[in-house]
Amino acid sequence: MEKLLLIDDEVDVQYSFRRIFDSPDLELHTASSGEEGLRLIPQVRPDLVITDIRMAGINGLETLRRIRQLDPKLPVILMTAYGTTQTAIEAMKLGAFDYLLKPFDVPRLKQLVGDALKASRDMRQTVAVAPQLEQQDYDLGVIGRSDPMQSVFKLIGQVAYTDATVLITGESGTGKELVARAIYHNSRRSQQAFLAINCAAIPENLLESELFGHEKGAFTGASQQRIGKFEQCHGGTLFLDEIGDMSPTTQTKILRVLQSGTFERVGGNSPIRVDVRIIAATNKPLEDAVANRQFREDLFYRLNVVRIQLPPLRERRDDIRLLVDYFLRKLAGAGVPKTISTSAVAALEAYHWPGNVRELENIIRRATVVAKGPAILFSDLPPEVAAAVHKATATTHPGTAPVVSPAAPTAAAGSAPSSPAPSANPRTDPLTISEIAQILFRYARADSKLKVIPAVERELVIQALKETSGNQVQAAKMLGITRATLRKRVEKFSIRRELNVA
Repeated sequence: MEKLLLIDDEVDVQYSFRRIFDSPDLELHTASSGEEGLRLIPQVRPDLVITDIRMAGINGLETLRRIRQLDPKLPVILMTAYGTTQTAIEAMKLGAFDYLLKPFDVPRLKQLVGDALKASRDMRQTVAVAPQLEQQDYDLGVIGRSDPMQSVFKLIGQVAYTDATVLITGESGTGKELVARAIYHNSRRSQQAFLAINCAAIPENLLESELFGHEKGAFTGASQQRIGKFEQCHGGTLFLDEIGDMSPTTQTKILRVLQSGTFERVGGNSPIRVDVRIIAATNKPLEDAVANRQFREDLFYRLNVVRIQLPPLRERRDDIRLLVDYFLRKLAGAGVPKTISTSAVAALEAYHWPGNVRELENIIRRATVVAKGPAILFSDLPPEVAAAVHKATATTHPGTAPVVSPAAPTAAAGSAPSSPAPSANPRTDPLTISEIAQILFRYARADSKLKVIPAVERELVIQALKETSGNQVQAAKMLGITRATLRKRVEKFSIRRELNVA
């Protein structure tokens, strides 16, 4: 549950906030003075503070200064009935998240509180890189042990402590914002603000004002001066998501900030200097956009100082089990399944994942709701996963059942085992280890000369080496053995000559 602290000496305002924010997801605390509010902060540990500017005792500006000393990451929204004065603007320069005019517009208030709480979460929820799933003390993580993700982790470590501009690319749902936050949390600016803005979610005519602010009267509806995200984020990190959707006019202003560190508010003439690190992300191929003159070439090169390309989930299938375990732990609660069956994991590993990690999390969420027992079964997965697995199996073995039936008849002694007949109602889930063992045992019983364990072991080593193009480190990891053990098996079964691998 998130906590909101309101500091205002008007009883009516406190009453209004209690009615507006009467929600089981939000805990509201109130204080009637700046002094009382400052005493409450260490006790309550709020996620957001909203304070009036004019109060008895210390005013809102002094309260803001002291809050910044107590906790630089705590967002503060100021309220004033004097929005046309310079006081509110000075408050923004001191580090306020934003300000509201009294009497306030309720939808605007709710939107602003939502934005501030999200910013608070982004700054406080540490993003761990390759966390150990045994640990319980993290909220979010960039998960992966596959080679592509290890390369991503190395880049995060190399770039985090610098001020270099970073461009994160990859398909939707691959975790671009998590990577941006991992860079922020490991940077020298980690004690300053982190603000994220989705360039595709804001109408083009409002995005420029959102980023750079505007002067009073700059356009219809601009009834007072507004501070933009760049000024709010001075000294911190600004994450520009989906930057490929930005208009040419806004691109030009972003380029100027990157080149000179200055910009002008919409409708303004005075240059404003800021120190902001930019991390940008896009799911679009910017090189193509540059070639089609939809994106400025000079801005592309300014953004593309360090590039982190996130792999789609289908190219890092080794991480699926790890991600499933992570999401199950994240969703752990009363009545939520804590395990998942082998057949369900195999199906998830075979699925093509057009929605990437985000889709996997949503599927696990759904499965935990529909599962009737302590474990998620293959039947608890959505139809599109089952259909994809069935299609993949049918393509690999056309004209046969998707899987070998464990109830196939035993071959006569001394003859080759017969092929199982296709079932009228073929299974769509992969065989369990126990079922595979039963089939192999029948093969062994049918042919007394067949040494099942060495034969299976040899085939597993060959398939693993083929799957990894001869990479013994990856093959050993896939088989769950050490590289030294794998080398012994390669020598023992004379696989080196067959596959011509080192």
